[in-house]
Amino acid sequence: MKKVNYIIALSILPFILSCAGQGSLGKKLKPSIVTETVMYDTDDPAIWINPQDASKSLIIGTDKDTNGGLYVFDLNGKIVHKILGLKRPNNVDIEYGFDLNGKKIDLAATTERETNKVKLYMLPDLKEIGEISVFDGETERGPMGISMYKNPQTGEIFAVVGRKSGPKDGYLWQYKLVEKDGGITGEVVRKFGKYSGLKEIESIAVDDEAGYIYYSDEMFGVHQYYADPAKGNEELAVFGKGDFKSDVEGISIYPTSSTTGYILVSNQQKDTFNVYLRENPEKGRIAEIPVSTKESDGSEVTNVNLGPKFPKGIFVAMSNGKVFHIYDWRMLEERIKANMKQ
Repeated sequence: MKKVNYIIALSILPFILSCAGQGSLGKKLKPSIVTETVMYDTDDPAIWINPQDASKSLIIGTDKDTNGGLYVFDLNGKIVHKILGLKRPNNVDIEYGFDLNGKKIDLAATTERETNKVKLYMLPDLKEIGEISVFDGETERGPMGISMYKNPQTGEIFAVVGRKSGPKDGYLWQYKLVEKDGGITGEVVRKFGKYSGLKEIESIAVDDEAGYIYYSDEMFGVHQYYADPAKGNEELAVFGKGDFKSDVEGISIYPTSSTTGYILVSNQQKDTFNVYLRENPEKGRIAEIPVSTKESDGSEVTNVNLGPKFPKGIFVAMSNGKVFHIYDWRMLEERIKANMKQ
């Protein structure tokens, strides 16, 4: 080899190795299904598992606008139901088995930013069953993020709510759901959560089984707290610092056992999802998955067998274009394991 060629080869070696290391990992995952479009602006999905037939489970998604709504999709992405006329619904989450008038019901909760409320609906028909006025007495209200938590020991159900802006401490409020006059409302049980002040906090996720709350402090990182108010307001960890192009966004938790699994966090402006170990997120990012989803700020995942098409569950992410993308979990799992082997 001539000397000049040898020098050129050395100069491009890092690029060659980088490309070789990525291989197919650099290719964007394609969704298995793209949902039908909503009217305005998709924002956040949740997944309801049908207890009689998991293949008939549903995806509940918000359409964020002054005249927005909640949309219900089947696993083929078809709109099967919708509730319209909500005042800027932002995020949505689901919890199972609330005891209402002696009957167990499943709930969907969505933040309605322009009315400073959380609206509660019974699943699967989305019958309105109550509401919570949130951040009462505060100058900054405007609820955005929400996640539900069911205490495995007591069966109590809580809503953890974030807002458009708030103080450096006590940004999130946690409400215990209670029966009232045949419906459901909420009582404040704690105010917690540190905030960097850099942008805002929207995405919140709760790991019921492990007992943790995670929330995205945009342009900063992901905070971890105990979900049970009785365990106090100590911050347990912050992870993901430096792993994101700009906004730290949607959080989803995929269990692989009672204690292990993956936490997926949207790297919104890069159109990727960063992956962390559920059992030790502070270890750092173990994979970064490029997706076809554009500017995703809301996502959800399930590990439940949803039938022959999705035997290991699905990952659902909001995308620009007024749609949600549905991915076969096996595609993400393959990519995560390939990343971990490098």
